[in-house]
Amino acid sequence: MDLSLEVILALFSSRGLSSLFNKVMKRNAHLSDNAERIINLRGNYVSTIDNVILFLQGKNPVLANLICAGNYLPEASRFDETADLEWAFGTAGIYDRARHLATLYLEDLSDLISEAVDPDFGFSRYAERLGRSAASFDEIDGKLNSPDSFIGGILKVLLKKAVRRFKPSALAISVPFPGNLYSALKCGQWIKNNHSEIKVIMGGGYVNTELRSLKDPRIFNYVDYITLDDGEAPLLNLMEYFEGAREVCDLKRTFVRAGNKIQYFNASQTGDFHQNDLGCPDYSGLCLDKYLSLVETVNPMHRLWSDGRWNKLTLAHGCYWGKCSFCDSSLDYIKRYEPNTPALICDRMEAIIKQTGQNGFHFADEAAPPLLLKELALEIIRRGLTVVWWTNIRFEKSFTGDVCLLLKEAGCIAVAGGLEVASDRLLRLINKGVTVSQAVEVASNFAGAGIMVHTYLMYGFPTQTAQESIDALEIVRQLFMSGIVQSGFWHRFAMTVHSETGRNPEKFHVRKGSPDDNPFANNELLCIDRKGCDHGKFSDGLRKSLYNYMHGIAFDFPLDRWFDFDVPVTRIAPHFVSSILSREDNGLPCGNRSVLWLGNLPMIIRGTGKSVATEILFDNKQNFFSIRVKKDLAFWLCGLLPKLSVSDKRGYSVADIKTDFKNHKLGDFEKFISGRAFKKLRENGLIII
Repeated sequence: MDLSLEVILALFSSRGLSSLFNKVMKRNAHLSDNAERIINLRGNYVSTIDNVILFLQGKNPVLANLICAGNYLPEASRFDETADLEWAFGTAGIYDRARHLATLYLEDLSDLISEAVDPDFGFSRYAERLGRSAASFDEIDGKLNSPDSFIGGILKVLLKKAVRRFKPSALAISVPFPGNLYSALKCGQWIKNNHSEIKVIMGGGYVNTELRSLKDPRIFNYVDYITLDDGEAPLLNLMEYFEGAREVCDLKRTFVRAGNKIQYFNASQTGDFHQNDLGCPDYSGLCLDKYLSLVETVNPMHRLWSDGRWNKLTLAHGCYWGKCSFCDSSLDYIKRYEPNTPALICDRMEAIIKQTGQNGFHFADEAAPPLLLKELALEIIRRGLTVVWWTNIRFEKSFTGDVCLLLKEAGCIAVAGGLEVASDRLLRLINKGVTVSQAVEVASNFAGAGIMVHTYLMYGFPTQTAQESIDALEIVRQLFMSGIVQSGFWHRFAMTVHSETGRNPEKFHVRKGSPDDNPFANNELLCIDRKGCDHGKFSDGLRKSLYNYMHGIAFDFPLDRWFDFDVPVTRIAPHFVSSILSREDNGLPCGNRSVLWLGNLPMIIRGTGKSVATEILFDNKQNFFSIRVKKDLAFWLCGLLPKLSVSDKRGYSVADIKTDFKNHKLGDFEKFISGRAFKKLRENGLIII
C-alpha cells in the first residue's frame, strides 16, 4: 500500500481542503499576504481541486485548455515563476503547460499548509529535517509524542482503514529517505498502541545507510524489528521466527530490543537470494490509475522523475565500478555486483507491462553496466518490444556513437552521468575512471543519437580550489553551449561514514569535523577541508548560471558575473569542448566488433542505363535513400544485410565481413569501407559495436 499517495489524495480533495481551510481560519496567528490570498480564494480552490486531481491523473485531459486559458485556477505566489513557460513548452505543448500550472496550483496550497498548519509538510517527504539531522533520537521522539498534526490525523484515519481491511499479522514499512522516517514511525506508533499483536518491521535505504550502528533503544517503542540491506532473506527468517520455526538468535541482519538494550542478530545460514531468483516486481494492490503526473520543474531530467509513472527495475545488484571515493562503496548495495541476464530483464519488463499497462522503465542502478545495456538493447529489439527507458551511466568510452544509436533504437530516451567535479585531477582523486575529454566525447555520442544527457555535477570535493571550481563551470558552460548536455544539477559534496573519503579522510587531506558514533543515525560527516576553498560561497552562482545555461542563454556572460565575490579567471581554453568534438576518427573499424543493420532491407535493385553500376533503394522509417555500386557488389550487399539483422543471432564481425568480401573477390575492402556507399549505409542504420 502506498500510504503517502492515499494521504495526498485525501488532503487534496474538496472535502480535505474544506477541512484544511476551516482549521486555518480558526487560528489567530498572523499569516503572510500570500497565505491570506489563498484563504480568500478558498472557494475557488475547493471548487476546482477534484477536477485538477483528475486531470493530473490523466482522466480529464480536456481540462488542459481551460487551465491554459488563464481564468480557471486560482493563482498565488508560485505563479510568479511562469516567465519561462514559452521556453519550456512552446506554443503547442498545451497539455504539458497545463500540468505545470496545475502543479504550481498544488504547490501554492502546499505553501499554505507549511505556513499555517504543518511546517513539516512536503509532497514527497515529511519532516525531512528531523531525519537529516538525527544524530540523536531526542527530537524525533519528542515530536512523535506531541499532539498529532493535521496531516498526521489524516494518516491515522487511512492506516486504521487499511488495518481493518487487510488484517495483517505483520507490517513491513520501507524508509528509503530521511523524509519518510517520521511518518513510518508514526505508523508504527499507532499500530503498537492499537494493535500490539501486529509485528512492525522497518527497512529501506535510510535504514541501510544511517542506522547501521544504532544504539538508542527508544526507536523500538515504535517498531519491533529493523532489518538491513536486501530484505528478502531477513523477512523470510522473521516469518519463520513468528511461526516458531526459528530462534531469535538465528535471524539475519536484524536489530531487536531485548530489555532496554539493542541486539543485532546475523547468525542465520540463509543466503541472500540471487538476482535470477527474486522474481518479478509485483505492482498488484497499488492504485496505479491514481498517481499524479506532475511537472514540477522545467529542468528536463528532473521533469522525468515526476512526469508520468516509471516502472522501476535494476539491471544488476550493486555497482559494476564500485570505486568512486565519495560513494558508499563499503555497503552491500554497492559492493556486491551481481548482474541479471538480458533475457530475464526482458521477461520481467514484459510481465510488468502486462500487469500495469505502462511501458516506461527507469533502470535505477547506480551505474548501468555498458555491456549489459548493449545486450539488453539487442534483446529488446529482437522481441519487438515497444518500451521507453532511462538510466544512470558512467561516461565510459565503450558508449560509442554506434552503441548509443543501438540504445536509442531499443527505447532509451535519456541518461544521467556523473561528470562530478569536471577536473581531471579531482576525477583521479575520486577514482571515477573517466577523464573530462572522455566525458565530452561520450555525452556527444548520446546527444548525437537523440538521447537526452543529464550530468550530475559536484562542487566542494576535498582539496578543490577556487580555480578548479571556476574551470569546472567553464567546462559546463561549453557543454551546454555545444548542445551535447541538456540538463544538469550541482550537488555539494557530502562525506559519508561508508565512503572511502569517510573511512580514510587523511588520504584526501581532510578531517572529520563530527563523530561517527552517534547513538542514533550515522551517515553524513562534517568535512573540514584545509587545502580547498570556501566551497559554500560558490553555491548560488553555480545554481544561477546552470539555470540560464539550461535555457540556452547567458553563454556570453563573464563567469565572474555569477558571483558576488572575486573569482579567478578560468584557465580553460574557450574552445576546449569544440576542439574535442572536432577530432576526426580516421581509424578502420576494429575487426572483432559486431556489425548490425538497423534499417529496412532493400526494396529493389536495378541497373542505371548503360552504366555498370547498380542502384540499391531503401525505405527506412524516416527517409528514403539509395546507393550506387557495381553490380556484383550490389548483389553481395543485398545478400549480406539480412544476415546483419539483430534478429539473426549468428552475428557477423568486421573480420567476418572482410573475409566474405575477399572470398567474393570484390576488390579492396579498406577502399570499400572508406567509400561513399559504405558511409551512406553507416548514416542510415549500419552500426559497428
